[in-house]
Amino acid sequence: MKRCSRCLYDETVPNISFDEKGVCNYCHVHNQLEAEYPTGEAGRLKLETIASQIRSESRNKPYDVIVGVSGGADSSYMIYLAKQLGLRPLAVHFDNTWDSTVAVENIQNVLQKLDVDLYTYVVDNKEYDDIYRSFLKSGVPDVEAPTDIGLAAVLNMAAEKYKIKYVFEGHSFRTEGVAPLGWVYMDGKYIQSVQKQYGTMPLKTYPNMLMPKFIQWSALLGLKKIRPLYYINYVKKEAMAMLTQNLGWEWYGGHHLENRFTAFWHTYFMPKRFNVDTRLLGHAALVRSGQITREQGLDLINAPQPYDAELVEMVKKRLGFTDEEFENIMNAPKKTYRDFKTYKKTFERMRPFWYLMYKLNRVPKSFYMKFCFPDPLDIKYK
Repeated sequence: MKRCSRCLYDETVPNISFDEKGVCNYCHVHNQLEAEYPTGEAGRLKLETIASQIRSESRNKPYDVIVGVSGGADSSYMIYLAKQLGLRPLAVHFDNTWDSTVAVENIQNVLQKLDVDLYTYVVDNKEYDDIYRSFLKSGVPDVEAPTDIGLAAVLNMAAEKYKIKYVFEGHSFRTEGVAPLGWVYMDGKYIQSVQKQYGTMPLKTYPNMLMPKFIQWSALLGLKKIRPLYYINYVKKEAMAMLTQNLGWEWYGGHHLENRFTAFWHTYFMPKRFNVDTRLLGHAALVRSGQITREQGLDLINAPQPYDAELVEMVKKRLGFTDEEFENIMNAPKKTYRDFKTYKKTFERMRPFWYLMYKLNRVPKSFYMKFCFPDPLDIKYK
């Protein structure tokens, strides 16, 4: 098994390639992001400039910036950081009705301590469970795509409602990496296509993000997406210790495990169904950024992936699958986003437009890099 000489990625990672020194292309992407988004004094000055610009543009409004919250470490720290920058954030939560108790309590505790208002959008639970059933039946790995798209849409909806131009996103390539396209794909047309084919309910309360609204929010309303963690030396362990000590925040046991279905997807579905260990993303990123050694990272990914058997049973029961139906889903022929209608080719055709949107901070660079270029596997499949 060929493995990157710098990080932890191996040849099972989609679209991976290695240079003459054995360093993978994902490490080179990391280097590009490091150069574009410096930390230290340069990063501090950049972040201060951004915060000053936000304050001046929203002087007569009740809020300066939207911050999505999940109860997790990154989003909780984002609220704290926004306050440290002298901003008046509005916390926004997309409730897909699968939140863990600890996540709900974390949101309440952090926002109460920091005196931050909360806007919550709650989807109909029966409708959302039907969407999850559809994606599980479809055979694709992207079962969490509806949550990611729903959250993005709700952030934009709240920004439009309160006339806020800036959205803080709690992602850090230094601690989370960038998910390979072959592991995760998402867009609004994809959600619509899977649900139309496998669902039993129409999308009424689900906040989908179809192309007209995506363009409206990005180009016409000019909502700007900022990732402040790109500009600071963000060490998650230190952030979690601060949150616990000062803001009544509680650890939920693992990366992205604050949501019950997300925990199922990471710890059981992807490893068992697609033989994908999503822990690679975060651990490899920490190796690249020097927060852990490569040897420590290898030890972490070589350790067995634990999962909660009771959680798996809860997912089956809530979604109405018998043991036999669930086994059929886990062993059915595997499909990808290529088997459904998506915006992928549209994103590629509109690449100059999305490049401009990325340069104007209207979409993240990771969106432009992943979705607006032909997937090498698409060429292989032709």
